[in-house]
Amino acid sequence: MSPSSTEAVDAGPRPRRRSKVVGTVAGVKVKGTPVPRDRTASVLLASEGREFTAASIALAADLARDDDGTVQVLSIARVHGVGFGLQTPGLVPTKAEWDEQREIVHRAVARLRRRGLQAEGQVLGTRKAAQRICAMAYEVGAGAIVMGADPSRTRLIAGVLWTQEPQAVERRAKIPVHLAIDEPS
Repeated sequence: MSPSSTEAVDAGPRPRRRSKVVGTVAGVKVKGTPVPRDRTASVLLASEGREFTAASIALAADLARDDDGTVQVLSIARVHGVGFGLQTPGLVPTKAEWDEQREIVHRAVARLRRRGLQAEGQVLGTRKAAQRICAMAYEVGAGAIVMGADPSRTRLIAGVLWTQEPQAVERRAKIPVHLAIDEPS
């Protein structure tokens, strides 16, 4: 039975893109692939809760300027878990944690606007940061995701470390993910 023109055809698994170090921005190694030209000009600058680095902001600005687009800034306020399928008050972000994430986003948006770009930001609470960041990139039509990241760890260790979420985003995303790697001093 051949599929009609209205049915979706599954082309099988998407080939995995290997990202490589493509240069440095502000003295920090940057991994990623070029932004495809058929996407919108929007860039998602995302964080799993850490402060945005100068290198990640510079990279997002360069990508947005190249595509004449805007930057959406997203930070995740971590929800630590659930109890009996319901969110438990001790496991959701506190008011201070929400305020800290809002301040992080506000500073990043201000720095991008000083560079002459249109930027908006928001904070979301979730347990699954990588999944939510990829969904947000799809929602805003981003052509690329930019994140600050720690050096990669083995998959066994990376699965339990919140600091390895940028690598999880890189594995999960269907658009280019650029990681500004923070090398230990």
